[in-house]
Amino acid sequence: MFEQKTYIGRRKVLKEKVDSGIILFLGNDESPMNYTDNTYHFRQDSTFLYYFGISHPGLAAVIDIDNDHEIIFGNDYTIDDIVWMGPQPTIAERAELCGVTSSQPAGKLSEALNSARQKGQKIHFLPLYRPENKIKLFNLLGINPAEIDKTFSVELVKAIVSQREIKTSEELSEIEKAVNISVDMHAAAIKFAQPGMTEAQVTAEIHKIAIAAGGEIAFPIIATINGQTLHNHYHGNSLKKGDLFLVDAGFETPLGYAGDLSSTFPVSKKLTSVQKEIYKITLQAHQAAIDALQFQQPFKNAHIAACIAIFEGMKSLGFTKGNTDDAVEAGAHALFFPCGTGHMMGLDVHDMEDLGEVWVGYNGQPKSTQFGLKSLRLAKPLQAGHVFTIEPGIYFIPELIDLWHSQNKFNEFINWEKVNSYRNFGGIRNEEDFVMTINGAKLLGKPKPKTIEDIEELRNL
Repeated sequence: MFEQKTYIGRRKVLKEKVDSGIILFLGNDESPMNYTDNTYHFRQDSTFLYYFGISHPGLAAVIDIDNDHEIIFGNDYTIDDIVWMGPQPTIAERAELCGVTSSQPAGKLSEALNSARQKGQKIHFLPLYRPENKIKLFNLLGINPAEIDKTFSVELVKAIVSQREIKTSEELSEIEKAVNISVDMHAAAIKFAQPGMTEAQVTAEIHKIAIAAGGEIAFPIIATINGQTLHNHYHGNSLKKGDLFLVDAGFETPLGYAGDLSSTFPVSKKLTSVQKEIYKITLQAHQAAIDALQFQQPFKNAHIAACIAIFEGMKSLGFTKGNTDDAVEAGAHALFFPCGTGHMMGLDVHDMEDLGEVWVGYNGQPKSTQFGLKSLRLAKPLQAGHVFTIEPGIYFIPELIDLWHSQNKFNEFINWEKVNSYRNFGGIRNEEDFVMTINGAKLLGKPKPKTIEDIEELRNL
């Protein structure tokens, strides 16, 4: 945990932003894999972590803004629990660490909420992503799980987003720790992978670095020879010479802050001449996005810059044709780049995504429905303290190629014969993490291997 004053200060700011009523926070429970006592790795809800810092299952909290009162609800371990879990702090002791002086058993939460409703107090709650918390909310407030998306407190969401999105110096320090270990994870993979290995063996090497550093992975590791599948979590293929290998992995610190990096490297000692051509274009797009980042200017500018660089680069190799601006406006570039250039990052690898991209990435404005652009998670103006990724890539997706070609889509912009000759190329992505300052964007953590020279040097150690 951070110091007690950090959490006291965060809750004070939130109370000022929301102004009145009751704020209900539901922490996460243990989640069983196949029976009650065999659980997945516990991860506390990030908003609960932000305001209370307690990584312990079965908790809830209430902030009574009207009466300036805060309570944490949870049950102390019994002797039966202690036999298996060892001695544990009481809920009151845990609450004290974050500056909350009142704690009650979990069963008292219903009474507290009923009392608030009888007094006419508004109860603010967030959108929920865990089924068990949706059931809890139904039991507590009688809100049908199907209605939560229509009844959550938009006022609370906007208040939390406006607070959590600006990272403090202590948060940035924690994120840099996460990024530095993430770099180590990627460097280890680049050095370790060899022909004949399985994707699973490389994945294990990456995961080992995270565990040895005292934390965990921030999200399931992507380690694949099929980089054209954007979120590929299958690890059953064997590596062979000539393959490209894509890794997307990040470290999560014990306090819950994430790093998020991607790398692509050859299974052979060097990239082929064909691989180098495409790799260079991804680097050009990466740099174009970075160069477009400006304080108080939309992140969408960086995305468009990357799209233009990719279309122009592919045009130089004969894959595309026609007017670049027209092609990008129409979405033709999305044949190669069907996703977004980046997203916010912090306590979540996709920061606050559970609160809704329209609030986190768009300030409540509607998202595009255009293929490719609709997957951009962040578009709004960048403020000092915003932490985000830059991760343009080039992907040859056979199914997308076949679909668009059969539809005669973008014939004026795409050279289909050339594209089809590369249909089994795979995908390339590099990803880095940045923070916006009043003087521009700053790379977080130590640089990761990214240039062709960096990659090939590690491959030849």
